[in-house]
Amino acid sequence: MIDGDRELTGRAAVLAATDYHPFVRHALRRDDRPRAWVRDGAVAWVLPTAENDRAGGVVGPVDAAVALVAALVADGVVRPGQYLQLPRADRSLLVGRFGATRIDDWEFLWTTTGPPRQSGQERVVRLGPADHPALSALIDDAFPTTSSRPGDTTVVDWYGIWDADRLVACGADRSRGDIGFLAGLTVARDRRGRGLGAALTAGMTRALLTRYDHVGLGVYADNLAALRLYRRLGFTGTLRRSSVWLG
Repeated sequence: MIDGDRELTGRAAVLAATDYHPFVRHALRRDDRPRAWVRDGAVAWVLPTAENDRAGGVVGPVDAAVALVAALVADGVVRPGQYLQLPRADRSLLVGRFGATRIDDWEFLWTTTGPPRQSGQERVVRLGPADHPALSALIDDAFPTTSSRPGDTTVVDWYGIWDADRLVACGADRSRGDIGFLAGLTVARDRRGRGLGAALTAGMTRALLTRYDHVGLGVYADNLAALRLYRRLGFTGTLRRSSVWLG
């Protein structure tokens, strides 16, 4: 469809073209049937049906990735209101080329090894449906902007830390494709600064590494405290991303 670009079909072809990068392995579910294009070292993929307006993503050199997305927009493969995950790029470039209405800069981090032992990590337990009211109460108070909530069908499982009968920390297992993934990591406001975040992250990471060879997470680029914590826990693999909503 895009003149001069090599077109790929299917998840396996996209993974091969991107050297099986953990970000791509997470972005594409095992049953996804994306279309993809290769240009000057950049690989862009588009899902046949957008989920929550997520059209797809791109990896590779910034200039080639932006040019490839511009071709997709021009051909109507992606449309206004959808969003794509691109390599980190200058905001003025993304607004100028795509009329971006929103840009979120973030880091995709990953590890292949268990974190150093953290005090309290043995307190991390898997949660069930009976714990959903406690989860909702904690999230509503401590992390109301998160998209990870009880009842979300993209959440595989929930983990948490109890203090007597009170849930004081929780996190969502949003594993996808063949990569484990942590999301919505939350600590009660009055329990922050006591190591619960490190304990939760370490306990969940160790649990997911029993099922996956990589475990990843996402963190906003300006959340420096979280970045320091996750890197200290071994999340040293890094891919800098910009999620771009097309205008």
